[in-house]
Amino acid sequence: MPSEDFYESRAHFRRIDTTMLTAIIVVFVVGYLAIVFEHQIHVNKAASAILTGVLCWSIYAIGHQQLVPQAEFQEWERVHQSSQNHDGPPDTQENIKPKAASHLPATLKFITEYQLPKGFVEIAGILFFLMGAMTIVELVDAHEGFSLVTQRVIARDQVTLLWIVGWVTFFMSSVLDNLTTTIVMVSLLRKLIAERETRLMYIGIAVIAANAGGAWTAIGDVTTTMLWVKNKIGAVEVMRDLFFASFVCLLVPLLMASRWMKGELPPVSHEKNADDDKTIEPWHRTLFLVLGLLGLMSVPVFKAYTHLPPFMGMVLSLGVLWLASEFVSHSMDDKTRSSTGVLSALRRVDMSSILFFLGILLAVGALGSVGILKNLAVMLQDSVGNQSIIAIIIGLVSAVVDNVPLVAAGIEMYPDLPFNHFFWMLLAYCAGTGGSCLIIGSAAGVAAMGLEKIDFMWYARRIAPMALAGYFAGVAAYFLQHWLFG
Repeated sequence: MPSEDFYESRAHFRRIDTTMLTAIIVVFVVGYLAIVFEHQIHVNKAASAILTGVLCWSIYAIGHQQLVPQAEFQEWERVHQSSQNHDGPPDTQENIKPKAASHLPATLKFITEYQLPKGFVEIAGILFFLMGAMTIVELVDAHEGFSLVTQRVIARDQVTLLWIVGWVTFFMSSVLDNLTTTIVMVSLLRKLIAERETRLMYIGIAVIAANAGGAWTAIGDVTTTMLWVKNKIGAVEVMRDLFFASFVCLLVPLLMASRWMKGELPPVSHEKNADDDKTIEPWHRTLFLVLGLLGLMSVPVFKAYTHLPPFMGMVLSLGVLWLASEFVSHSMDDKTRSSTGVLSALRRVDMSSILFFLGILLAVGALGSVGILKNLAVMLQDSVGNQSIIAIIIGLVSAVVDNVPLVAAGIEMYPDLPFNHFFWMLLAYCAGTGGSCLIIGSAAGVAAMGLEKIDFMWYARRIAPMALAGYFAGVAAYFLQHWLFG
């Protein structure tokens, strides 16, 4: 049975004036629609996302007295008062309070001093992770490291290349994570496929493959990692229980896409552009490809050994490549040095994608902070009740809003379920792969959308049906495996 704290969310929503709550929901929906119809209204999705995120938090702050979740606020207030009343030295950092903020109501201080900083720390970690990964990829590309891979891809049959891309992404994502893997695969596909429409189909499959591959390992997806850290699933058991379901989740879209992707791709052009007249030695390419891949693969290892956030490992890897770039630049001419350095790579990083991420995460963070997502979980529990159906619905809802707070709410639903329970495994699969059903439903999709300017409606028409079919096929595979082997 769900805990009393879980049902506190429902009691909270019964007490509040719904005007401000409705305003937050309306702003989120309007902002979401503006992102969906970006090309029709001719407004960049990053602008819509940032406005949505800031407005949601602003409305929450204005209506703080009514909107703050009482159970969480009372716990924060108890801890806050305890820290103020302790007998430590008067000049310790935690005793130094800003005088200007002392007049603020306690509920507003709860938002500005606890909820927003806590959420922004998580958002900043994701953004620095993304910026680090994108800069590493740009550095490898600037030193022509990816050419060592693209020159060895001799398969020009569309179906053959599709399956190679799908399974390479699937297994790479299980070792790295779905976000990093997608960034790398988008960069490779740019080198392999010139025609944009065809390339977007491959990128769509890569998004599905990255999310499916990340779901079956403890380090491949943030939601699986969350369940692992919370001691709900085991690292070995999740691979045993979810590999088959994740495999089927990708297999079905690959079979569907293979039916209409026929013929040969044109040969890859290795001609240099006018601005690419630079002298890159073969050992430069090898060095930066190896350093880049090792740097990306070392991030989960770094996290496992240091327990520091993943962005720290990514920034460390970037620092190593930056140092290598500084040493290698002494063997280059001035023109090559200026186009391969880190500062040049940073200029090529798409900042609009970073700002889009910022806006989306701020907006979803506001929904989570006010308790809307937890209330959604309460509604599911009350209206559905069946654990398996709830996990499946959470996966589908995660295509619209962030899967992290949804999984957090799912953990609160059933605090007494045992380790490696059927529900935890199904939730890990559903939350990890359900986001593929919409382009903004996962970090991998958002990254691909930003890097390749993928239209929301194009993805919904061409990729979403395959992703949805793969999602339900994986669910069926999980039930079948559980029925046969327990």
